[in-house]
Amino acid sequence: MTTLNKNTRIWIALIAVYIIWGSTYLAIRYVVESIPPFTAAGMRFLSAGALLYAWRIAKGDPIPTRRQWRDAGIIGLLLLLGGNGLVSWAEQFVPSGIAALLISTVPIWMVLIESLRPGGEKAKLRAIIGLVLGFAGVALMIGPGELSAEIRQLHPLGLIALPIAALLWSLGSVYAKSADLPKSSLMTTSAEMLIGSAGLFLFGAMQGEWAIFSLADTLPASWIGLVYLAIVGSLGGFVAYAYLLQNAPISLVSTYAYVNPVIALLLGAAIAQESLDGRTILAAVVILGAVILITTGKGKSKRSKPKSTHEAQLPKSDDS
Repeated sequence: MTTLNKNTRIWIALIAVYIIWGSTYLAIRYVVESIPPFTAAGMRFLSAGALLYAWRIAKGDPIPTRRQWRDAGIIGLLLLLGGNGLVSWAEQFVPSGIAALLISTVPIWMVLIESLRPGGEKAKLRAIIGLVLGFAGVALMIGPGELSAEIRQLHPLGLIALPIAALLWSLGSVYAKSADLPKSSLMTTSAEMLIGSAGLFLFGAMQGEWAIFSLADTLPASWIGLVYLAIVGSLGGFVAYAYLLQNAPISLVSTYAYVNPVIALLLGAAIAQESLDGRTILAAVVILGAVILITTGKGKSKRSKPKSTHEAQLPKSDDS
């Protein structure tokens, strides 16, 4: 069997993240109809992380060292509790259009933080223009009229939580590039999910979610959505994301935040018969142009000393 070269593997993983995480928007909508957001996310990542961890142990992967658990835990908490969890929570108060716009700042944050990291990737002008163009495309997709109407309804807690979520997700993604993690990205992903889910459950309990959550009142659609998120969104999407963080430029990895809304809209039109107007199509073209600029304007990383065997491997995590 012919071995795929690195560039091909990167693009397969990137397309997987584009499609998988673009499809999770619909699943999350059904899940939170009857399962509180932090509890739902905790259930999702605990089940996926436990299955993945058991599989890798059975395959002979070594148990992570104490330092590797620590670094994986930092990443898991930043990505899953700080990023995914805060977004789910904030969307209880903030209109989806504003949420999408604020979360689409992730690529800008990621490239900025990466450029400040010692030995980090320095984005070229073409990539920077692409980042700005991608953000503009998301704003166009949402629509100026919708934005002006939604801003008046913006809840101050959501206004604070969403930018923090974008920043924490970006910090976790960039930190993953230099963290001490297991050689197996699958083991890394499981460790991040296990610790991240613990944080989600704890925070959910602090919010009083366990008191209002009822198994008997959970809708079938919510269970189906949760299973999809755990198997496809987590085991598929986060594993691919972990591989990208290890092997691809951060500016390329970050393009998922622009493409996911496009995929979500296309799936909504195809599956849920949602409308697809001319402005949305134009915005999708603008975003596509931005991604092309970013992918052809990769920055150069400063040469650094070779990492140790443990430091050479990378993280995980997801989600939109």
